[in-house]
This record gives sequence, structure tokens and C-alpha cells, in this order.
Amino acid sequence: MRPPPRPSSARAPASLREPRMQPVRRMKPSAMSKRKLRESSGESAECISQVQKILRERFCHHCAAGKLFGMEQQYRHLLELLKRTTVHGESNSALVIGPRGSGKSALLNHVLKDLREVEQVRENLLEVHLNGLLQTNDNVALKEITRQLQLENVVGDKVFGSFAENLAFLLEALRKGDRTSSCPILFVLDEFDLFVHHKNQSLLYNLFDISQSAQTPVTVIGLTCRQDILELLEKRVKSRFSHRQIYLMNSFDFKQYMKIFKKQLSLPAEFPDESFAQKWNNNVQHLSEDRTVQGVLQNLFQHTKDLRSLHLLLMLASSAVTVHHPLLTAADLQEASRQHSTDSKANIVHGLSVLEICLIIAMKHLNEVYDGEPFNFQMVYNEFQKFIQRKAHSMYNFEKPVVMKAFEHLLQLELVQPLERPSARAQREFLLLKLLLDSSQIMEALQVYPNCPTDVKQWATSSLSWL
Repeated sequence: MRPPPRPSSARAPASLREPRMQPVRRMKPSAMSKRKLRESSGESAECISQVQKILRERFCHHCAAGKLFGMEQQYRHLLELLKRTTVHGESNSALVIGPRGSGKSALLNHVLKDLREVEQVRENLLEVHLNGLLQTNDNVALKEITRQLQLENVVGDKVFGSFAENLAFLLEALRKGDRTSSCPILFVLDEFDLFVHHKNQSLLYNLFDISQSAQTPVTVIGLTCRQDILELLEKRVKSRFSHRQIYLMNSFDFKQYMKIFKKQLSLPAEFPDESFAQKWNNNVQHLSEDRTVQGVLQNLFQHTKDLRSLHLLLMLASSAVTVHHPLLTAADLQEASRQHSTDSKANIVHGLSVLEICLIIAMKHLNEVYDGEPFNFQMVYNEFQKFIQRKAHSMYNFEKPVVMKAFEHLLQLELVQPLERPSARAQREFLLLKLLLDSSQIMEALQVYPNCPTDVKQWATSSLSWL
């Protein structure tokens, strides 16, 4: 007889066993994958740095490496004029006329950059740059000419009888051989209209006289925003001027303005990372088609066609580009537009005390009542007292010297301006003044003023209720 089978405690064969779930182990990133991540983040940071550098140079420095828009004809004219001086030894003079921001300096910088690429010009051309804001009289201008031509040692302690004699000596010191082999000199007079106010216009007379005579080859280029500049010249100066005038006007329409926007933001073809450059340029194309961006640019275009304003807007927008935010968005341009159009005087109002705000509101009411006529401190104080009497439960009544101190602070901030220079005998309380803020600026500032009392806001919105 067989013994009964024992309960089997032996293990079942491997083929019949259920598979046991193994715990999932999280693999640590290897050193190689870490290095790849570091390299990719380093490359993107380097790309962003390159983008910011290119855009900063384009927007801030107004470098000659940028593009000229709508000035091709003027560019060819000025380039040909300067080539005749630098290559053939001709003397010329010309005026570049246009409103501020129309690209006068940019045009001249592009022409000079292209001229310097010619070896013959690069070795011979001497440049003298004068500015009417810096060289306020002919003696200062002559010293600056001597310094830029590096002739301080040649002049030494010599005494000259006249301005013309001194200038002729400087040009004689630069002469070598005949007219064709002498170094051509280019005089650039920025803010040309300010040189007109120098005594007897001696500098202009002598420069134009030399450019018309058979001496050292000299070209005089003046940059000005005055359309009536020729009417300001004396007869003897005007007779020696060649009457060449190059006009620059921002005559482009909004479609061309949008093209300028795209060109100014686009990265060049020689950008190191081609894939990122393509992604960036595609994003710029999408931005130019965005309705929000077009609205922002339309507002700026209607306000001013000055390309420097566009550069400032794009500079503010591009400063938001980082490694974590590598591409511009419509929100960036909207924020930049808000910063660009911020009223500086309204910002000053945000930092004033409640008492100073009340004085500004009192002046606002006086302007409305007396139709912009000048007022004095006593009138403002009386207006403030009327408000205090109506709202004594919510406003603290300041003493008159304290109110006067707050009023003087507004004068220092130039929110209020005296109509005439105050004399020692005149009483401060009765000095005639005018407010340099309009009603819309005051109301906009009050909307964002932190913790402004409700009664003060109501007083500002009411027109004549407290009179």
C-alpha cells in the first residue's frame, strides 16, 4: 500500500510559475547626457547673447552696418560728391537738410564707411567733425580743428592776426606738392544752423572761401534741420556756398514702415546658428502679420515717423529676450509700447504727497475757472481752504507754512513754473505762476495713485462744485 501523498511544498517548475513583477528602477542620467544638456543650454545662451549684441548695435549705436531706407538717391549723390574730393582733388560744399530723426547722420556715416573701404581714400582723407552745440564760438572751433588735424606742435605759441590767417596756416601745414597730391580734408558741421550765429560768420566764410579757391582740396558738409538755413547766411557767405542741398524727408507709408520693422528685427544670413536664425526670422514674420503688433506700430507711426522712436520701441521689446523666453511675442511689444509712451510728468505725480496732490487739483480748478490765466500761491491756498472746510472730517488742515513748503517742492519738480524771474523784493505768495500739467495728465495719475483718498478723487472730477 502506497503512502498518501504529502501536501507539496516543493516549488513549481519555472515554466508554470507566474512571473514576478520586478520594481522599476529609475535610471540616473549619465555623465554624457548631462554634458549634452549643458552644451545645448550653453549654445542657446550664446545664441541669445549674440542676438542681443546684434540688436543693441543696430538700435542703440546707429552703426553704419545697418540699412538705409528710402535714401538711395541721396546716398549716391553724396557719395559721388565726396569721391570727387577724395579721388580727384575737387573742392565742394553741400548741406544735408531734414527734420530730426530723418537719417542725416546715418546717411553720412554710410557714405564715409563705403569711402574708407577704398584704399586710396583710406590713406589720404582727413576728417574734421564739429558740432554747433560744442563749438560755441570760432576760437573754440579753431582749437578743435587744430586738435583733430594733430597740428598742436606745429602751431605752438604762434600768434595770428586773424581767424583766416590761422586757418590758412593750418591748411598750409598739411599741403604737400601740388593740388592733386595734397591730403583732402572733409569738414562735417553738425547743427550747422548754430554756426550761423557766430560773430560775423567767420568760420563759415573762411571754410566756404577755401572750398571755392584753388588751395587744399576741401569739402564742407553741413547737417541741419532748418529749412530756411540759406536765409540765415550773410551775403558774402552765401555767395561762396555752392548751393548744393540734399533733402531728407520721411516720406514712406505704413507698408514700407512695416518692412523697415521686419528688416530691423531680422537676423543676418551670417548668424552663427542658422536654425535659430531661421526660427527667429520666421517669428518676426508672424509678428508683422499679427493684428495686435500692427496696432502698436500704427499708433507709433501716426505719432512720429522718426526711426529712432521705432528703434527705442524695439530695444525695449528685445530686452525681454532671455534663454527661457528666446522669441519675441506680441505681449512684449505691447509692454514696450506702454513704457515708450509713458508720461514722465505723470510719473512724477505718482510720488507726491496727498497735500501736494491737493494743491495740483486746486491749480487745475483755477485753470478751469479762469481759462488758463496765471495764478499765485495765495489763490491756490484759498482754493485748498474751501475744500478743507467742506471735508474737514476727512482731511487734516495743514498750517500755511507747511502748505507753502509743499508748493515750493512742486516748483522744484518743475510741475509749476513762474511766468517771470522772481525778484528779491517780490513776495513769494503773489508770484504769478502757471501749471505745466493738463487735466488729462492729472486724472490719469490719480487713477493709479496708491491709496488716494476718495474725497480727493471726487474733488478732482468735480468741475465747479467747491467754489
